[in-house]
Amino acid sequence: MSELTHAPAQRRSIGGQLLGGSQLVLGVILAVLCIAISIAAPQFYSEANIIAILRQCALVLIVASGMTMLIITAEVDLSVGASLAFVGCIGMAVLNSTHSLALGMLAALAFAGGVGLFNGLVVTRLRVNSLIATIGTMMMLQGGVYLFTREAVQNHNQLASFTDLGAGYVGAVPVPVILAALIFAVAYVTLRFTTLGRYLYAVGANERAVRLSGLRSEWLKLFAFVVTGLCVGVAGMILSSLMNAGQPTAGRGFELTVIAAVILGGTSLLGGRGSLFGTLLGVLVLKVIDNGIIILGWNQDLQMVVPGVVIILATYLDIIRNKANVR
Repeated sequence: MSELTHAPAQRRSIGGQLLGGSQLVLGVILAVLCIAISIAAPQFYSEANIIAILRQCALVLIVASGMTMLIITAEVDLSVGASLAFVGCIGMAVLNSTHSLALGMLAALAFAGGVGLFNGLVVTRLRVNSLIATIGTMMMLQGGVYLFTREAVQNHNQLASFTDLGAGYVGAVPVPVILAALIFAVAYVTLRFTTLGRYLYAVGANERAVRLSGLRSEWLKLFAFVVTGLCVGVAGMILSSLMNAGQPTAGRGFELTVIAAVILGGTSLLGGRGSLFGTLLGVLVLKVIDNGIIILGWNQDLQMVVPGVVIILATYLDIIRNKANVR
């Protein structure tokens, strides 16, 4: 038991100092980006553009909140982009059939949670590496969505509640931003202040110690996979609301943006260390860059290049942080 309580705690103490430094750097980078883009394109600070950035950040942050918890346990899910597209199609199909947003949301959450459960069982029961397991799931979902529908599932009901899910406001705040803030807050409290959060960090830092203490590390990882899936379910329905349809091609490359934001925020791919606040900063940096590419009139293919570069650089920085931890 002492190995579980003291070793991860010591690592979190060292890692926390490094995370604090990296978050400060990210904050400075974000400020510099905002100033530079606004000088080149004053419309950057227009109300419409800020709302557009917040909506895009909300979609990524919802899934990144779950992904942060998962990567902290030293696992990863590459199927979230493919699942996002499938979720939107299923949710829209159920919405069209039942004329009920609640049933559409339940179907989307059930499917996405089921995908997370499947991934978790493959990893924990079959002992398949999560990278390989979720690539396999991604391929099945990408093909499966076309077995489900060959074209976009259009919205035939025009329910105001469904439209509000993606485009609505509560006061001056977009609904997706409120949903993202709620999910982020729950995940933050779970990781920061609960015993469950400490166990998630512990299983990533030292899974053997967790097992010796009598805890089931498999259940903790399974929990993180399912939570990530449920977050995809929420984001998928918001995206289908914004597009007013379930698109089989939606979500391509989404997983790269999510993982890039999490790693950029300081969460270690080796597990045991990470911060949701860092993830939030990572999301903001990536989406501000995306927005800058658009309003500056640059080639929009750069939006796919940037996450790739970020993943490489952030992983290299993670290696440096891990070496510092060893010392």
